[in-house]
Amino acid sequence: MKLGTVAIVGRPNVGKSSVFNRIAGDKLAITDDVSGITRDRLYANCEWLDQEFSLIDTGGIEISNAAFMEEIRAQAELAMNEADLIVFVVDGRVGITNGDEDVIKVLHRYNKPILVAANKIDDIKFMDNVYEFYNLGVDEVFPISALHGIGIGDLLDAIVKTLPEKKLKRYDNTLEFCLIGQPNVGKSSLTNAILGTERVIVSDVPGTTRDAIDTPFIRDGESYVVIDTAGIRKQGKIYENAEKYSVLRAIKAIERSSVVLLLLDGTKPIEEQDKRVAGYAAEYNKAVIIVVNKWDAVDKTDKSMKEYVEKIRAHFLFLNYAPVVFVSALKNQRVHLLFDEIKRVYENYQRRVQTNVLNDVILDATIMNQAPIFNGDRLKIFYGTQVETCPPSFVLFVNDVNYMHFSYERYIENKLREAFELEGTPIKIILRKKEI
Repeated sequence: MKLGTVAIVGRPNVGKSSVFNRIAGDKLAITDDVSGITRDRLYANCEWLDQEFSLIDTGGIEISNAAFMEEIRAQAELAMNEADLIVFVVDGRVGITNGDEDVIKVLHRYNKPILVAANKIDDIKFMDNVYEFYNLGVDEVFPISALHGIGIGDLLDAIVKTLPEKKLKRYDNTLEFCLIGQPNVGKSSLTNAILGTERVIVSDVPGTTRDAIDTPFIRDGESYVVIDTAGIRKQGKIYENAEKYSVLRAIKAIERSSVVLLLLDGTKPIEEQDKRVAGYAAEYNKAVIIVVNKWDAVDKTDKSMKEYVEKIRAHFLFLNYAPVVFVSALKNQRVHLLFDEIKRVYENYQRRVQTNVLNDVILDATIMNQAPIFNGDRLKIFYGTQVETCPPSFVLFVNDVNYMHFSYERYIENKLREAFELEGTPIKIILRKKEI
């Protein structure tokens, strides 16, 4: 079950990013002893007790004229607006500070559930400080140590108990797809070309589209919803409050789409920010089509497309399954080709294969190329079964999950892709030890 969104807030240097990393299960946020190191929100999909929720890390809230502090405070307030639950992180060793009292006054304005996480409690001698935090006017205080993982389970229990179930906007029997990319790559122009009408404001000024815009339409008797999103800027260029909303809303658009169109500007080199934007689609396991826009403005040879595709493959190794389409939204060139690709990758995204056919493919793959030897033994795949679609997900029962080398897993994935025409969709492979 998918639950709502949790925002982690607090003063600078109380360990918010460490708490975020501990809950997310990965080193996603930069941690440092210098105040203000986390300058922008970070997002993660988390799971606890088979329930998923979204997690937002924020910069510290502090009344100060320090560099970036105004932007950090604005980011935190925006995160609180979007959140269903707030985890207020405090320094459990220090006790209540004037800064904590200032922050809690801000938090109470939002009228949302607040859980206090008293961090850095890794010694019983600090436990007396924990009770002091009830003076902040909250119902529950959780002593934790993000560094050592102490108390995190109790905090997560309370989070999933308190969060409401998240209900995404859905359209019945409709293919939903969204457009993502940096500002000014032509998302709104492409949306208009797809719809055949001027329904979205188009401007040369980056950042014109502030929100995600849903437009249902019918083409060739089939129902679609196209979701146009604001451009996702580099973190250092996100200053205006409205801009800061756009990143989260673009992510939410990705989350409720089945197919994601990643737009690139064909007149410009591929940038690191393009890869970051693409990473959102990969993180949410969506079917992806890479769309190279403004191809009419490129000085081309008969090798230009091939060379550009090679650049895409080199930069987007994690999207090696995504087809590439070249278009000009402005001149409506090759836009019609998108629908064939959208329908094709959507079908692949929903693909279900018969168990006996799946195991024939796995058997042939293992005969053609045996797994490498690991600690004197070798991986054996006894059988596999598909457990989910969207994306296609396969459980492989093996003799030892530790024997699976990443290169061999990639080999199996490629064989499945070839056998079952799974271009455009990610594949999830889950390993299980077969009980003998």
